[in-house]
Amino acid sequence: MEFPINRFKQGLREGRQLVGLWSSLSSAAATEILADSGFDWILIDTEHAANEPPMVADQLRAASLGTASPVVRPAWNDPVLFKRLLDLGSQTLLVPYIQSAEEAARAVAATRYPPRGNRGVASVHRANRYGRVPDYFSRADNEICLLAQLETRTAVDALEEIAAVDGVDGVFVGPSDLAASLGHAGNNAHPDVRRMIEDACGRARAVGTPIGILAPVESDARAYVDMGFAFVAVGSDIVVLRKGCDALVTLFKE
Repeated sequence: MEFPINRFKQGLREGRQLVGLWSSLSSAAATEILADSGFDWILIDTEHAANEPPMVADQLRAASLGTASPVVRPAWNDPVLFKRLLDLGSQTLLVPYIQSAEEAARAVAATRYPPRGNRGVASVHRANRYGRVPDYFSRADNEICLLAQLETRTAVDALEEIAAVDGVDGVFVGPSDLAASLGHAGNNAHPDVRRMIEDACGRARAVGTPIGILAPVESDARAYVDMGFAFVAVGSDIVVLRKGCDALVTLFKE
């Protein structure tokens, strides 16, 4: 059986700008619909969404039917959580709240098999198609993509050190937590927040590291694309559903 190629990682390596959508509905049916909409990637969230491993597995199956590559966010920088998500077939992990190069290095180690890391070894799982991919263990590490999420001033200040960790394929700005860490919770548009986001983008590009961000407001998303962010989540399934329903109700109940 053919080894599964990580199309998201391939896109980053090729320097393509990847447009994505944040998914928190925890629904395989929703993922199936979203994955065929034309997005380059979909973020399956387990940090701020009611997602558990069997649900993630169903969403990965649904995503495989569409064009969008799944990116999974674990609930924390935890090797046990990583092990389960990787065995389910996740190839790209967006790890929350990375604060330092040391934390980034621990995350990388948890995604690689020994001797490169400490990922637990199971001989049969969904990721190796239940044992049908004969060269899985020799090739799996090369297809893993690890993204470090920067959510505080401390993390952004350490951007170059985090990006330099071998195995970190990209960094990602969490704008809401970053705003909160700067004393502007709920105000991602504050000038202090915008300046730090722009600074992070410029510094990541200077060291050749792809950088991403969540930007559910259209004007923000366009600004970040123009700024040079490599991968941008331009909305979320919850907000798309909410806005669509609100607009439909307004249309008929004016």
